[in-house]
Amino acid sequence: AGEPSALRRRVYHALGLPAGGLVWLWARSLRLTVLGAEALPPGRRVYAFWHGDQLALHAHRRRRRAAVLVSLSLDGALQARALRSLGLWVVRGSSSRGGARALRALVRAMRAQDLDAAFAVDGPRGPRGVVKPGVLLAAQAAEAAVVPVGVAAPRAWVLRRAWDHFVLPWPGSRVVLVLGPALRAGEPNAGDRLAVALRDASARAFAAAGTAPRTPSHLLDDGVPASD
Repeated sequence: AGEPSALRRRVYHALGLPAGGLVWLWARSLRLTVLGAEALPPGRRVYAFWHGDQLALHAHRRRRRAAVLVSLSLDGALQARALRSLGLWVVRGSSSRGGARALRALVRAMRAQDLDAAFAVDGPRGPRGVVKPGVLLAAQAAEAAVVPVGVAAPRAWVLRRAWDHFVLPWPGSRVVLVLGPALRAGEPNAGDRLAVALRDASARAFAAAGTAPRTPSHLLDDGVPASD
């Protein structure tokens, strides 16, 4: 299909601001319960989560600004502006285009601006539920702890046609966020340990929400909301 036109790029960029406002309003409507925050270590942190759970994370009031990687795609232009409007530090790049350069830029920003970071560990295109190495490389280079994040939205729409089965909690509904025990990126088998920790955090979130967990990313079956 070739590169998108300059007009399309401008349109996508312009849509980012209202999209960010919609996400802000949606996230602020959620009734969020956060578990595990009291056990988090001091210093920089990299929050790791499954792709598709990210909307609910915007409801969490972070202790400091977080850096995120956003792809160089046309959709990424919209996402980048939306995320900046939500107070995130955006670095453009992906595993297929400019990934190593973007990862270095993110680490530099974390160090220079004293930022945390947030990573969808199986993004940007999956496979769903598989931890990729970027989150651990960034955490190790930035000397940050990796915090596995589990999300449970008992009442939600699940976009089954999206590769990540994106979860849209009902506005005003209850969401449970579990911050699991922090990991160190340089430890042996860190990727496998992070995958297990993410599934455990998700299972704990669904247990607290009163909903049975599913693996690998603990999403609701068939998009049918469960009861609170």
